[in-house]
Amino acid sequence: MDQRISPPTQHQKLLAWVDDVAALTNPDRIYWCDGSIEEYDRLCQLLIDNGTFERLSDTKRPDSFLALSDPADVARVEGRTFICSADAADAGPTNNWADPKEMRGTLTGLFKGSMRGRTMYVVPFSMGPVGSDISKIGVQLTDSPYVAVSMRIMTRMGAAALAQLGTDGVYIPCLHSVGAPLADGVQDVAWPCNPENVYVVHFPETREIWSFGSGYGGNALLGKKCLALRIASVMARDEGWLAEHMLVLKLTSPKGETKYVAGAFPSACGKTNLAMLIPTLPGWKVETIGDDIAWMKFGADGRLYAINPEAGFFGVAPGTSDKTNPNALATVGRNSIFTNVAKTPDGDVWWEGLAKTPPASLTDWRGNEWTPQSGTPAAHPNSRFTTPASQCPSIAPEWEDPAGVPISAFLFGGRRSRVVPLVFEAHNWQEGVFLAAQMSSETTAAAVGNVGELRFDPMAMLPFCGYHMGDYFAHWLKIGQKEGAQPPKIFFVNWFRKSADGDFLWPGFGENSRVLAWIFERCGGSAQAIDTAIGLVPSLGKDGIELEGLDADMTGLLDIDEKEWADTLDQVKSHFARFGDKLPSEFVRQMESLEKRLGL
Repeated sequence: MDQRISPPTQHQKLLAWVDDVAALTNPDRIYWCDGSIEEYDRLCQLLIDNGTFERLSDTKRPDSFLALSDPADVARVEGRTFICSADAADAGPTNNWADPKEMRGTLTGLFKGSMRGRTMYVVPFSMGPVGSDISKIGVQLTDSPYVAVSMRIMTRMGAAALAQLGTDGVYIPCLHSVGAPLADGVQDVAWPCNPENVYVVHFPETREIWSFGSGYGGNALLGKKCLALRIASVMARDEGWLAEHMLVLKLTSPKGETKYVAGAFPSACGKTNLAMLIPTLPGWKVETIGDDIAWMKFGADGRLYAINPEAGFFGVAPGTSDKTNPNALATVGRNSIFTNVAKTPDGDVWWEGLAKTPPASLTDWRGNEWTPQSGTPAAHPNSRFTTPASQCPSIAPEWEDPAGVPISAFLFGGRRSRVVPLVFEAHNWQEGVFLAAQMSSETTAAAVGNVGELRFDPMAMLPFCGYHMGDYFAHWLKIGQKEGAQPPKIFFVNWFRKSADGDFLWPGFGENSRVLAWIFERCGGSAQAIDTAIGLVPSLGKDGIELEGLDADMTGLLDIDEKEWADTLDQVKSHFARFGDKLPSEFVRQMESLEKRLGL
């Protein structure tokens, strides 16, 4: 269906942009997506016909599909991701910068004729509930039907988003091509891409995203990291809000009181598992608002309100199981797209960690026969599920509230075998931001008595901040000190502390609810804490962390070794030195104060 003649909008700027891109890329057809289930079913059938999708068993996994990508197109391409700010200094030391004029010239050359033989899909979408004053509208032009159906799951895509734009609304233009034009009579491949020429490019001043050459979700679903974090972080800086790589969860106490918590964790630190936690602590309830991204603005009452800008989960499959995350496993039971996982003989999916014992035979992510003796992973380590958030058993009733939910606490956590205790609270906002900016995980398991090398990932935003991180730190400091602001308390958690024998001290999973309960009570002013050089740690009495039914070395988990902390400071200072004169002077004061408390 070619809708060049009567597109479903009178938005002249949008229409002109679509025409300009069509003239550049030369698609055979233009199709405006309406987001309907009929359209979704039709495009999924097209993907089956093209060989991109295989329908899974309706008895095992109803209305779900498996896609196997080109082996050269399986993950985010951080080395080919660019922030093209007008001034190179604005991109900072953590981003790849390219001159915007030169990059536009390069991309224009690549996009010229890139959609020949294909359909250009116009995908209007809302990041966040349609109509929320925290939400933003984007429009993605893509020649990938895989992207179009995935965007229907991951965003509020279609007619409602387009209607929200009206005739002159502001939108973020997102241009994408797999970079594989089709000549007349040439048979398409199941997963078209152009891995030798991948670019994921952001123009922060003009709020544009251009992506070329990859069909993989992290590079091609431009509402995800590209808009929701890299461009949104710049918008948040300019407009006075926060766009963060954070889960949001709802906590309800046995007394029926509720609080909302946002948390930032680097990869492999249990972020999604925490967002969908099933508590072991009696009477407590955890519900999910979002598992990956939070947009937050201060309300008239001074509290910080968060929305989940996404509508779905784009999760890593390996390691997801009934033990680690039963809610995630239930969510993907139907209406889901799986990419690069293995397939069972009876038409279901499988990945490493799903069960202790793999099936006797599988079809692996490359489409080859696989057995436990094959010696290779059956599913790609970065294999993914794309699934509607509304299907999650733990989803909170208010997860799509346009007003957002008020955040009482921020959690920050890395993977540390020593030094960082199970949980502690920053003394104040400035100290909390200073500590969050040095959040880190160990690159290798530390030897007994050795600190180990640290990989710093400030606020879990290292790959996702769209501007200089020194300015990002300053923005955090400033926003928490706005007149009338009541910023959340800041806490730090570490589920991965080990004993001298190398065993994990904390059982994790549902027991993390004990830590969440202490944080909840700290926000309410009732839980007790002990002041230390680095912050406030739980007391071991009845007003600290609930210990009944728990077998854990709480002294080992909460101990603060001031010498170990002091030994890490040279690495922290080297990390901060990267930001030069953009490092906030407040951090210098905080470092001096910390050194004094540590007796240095």
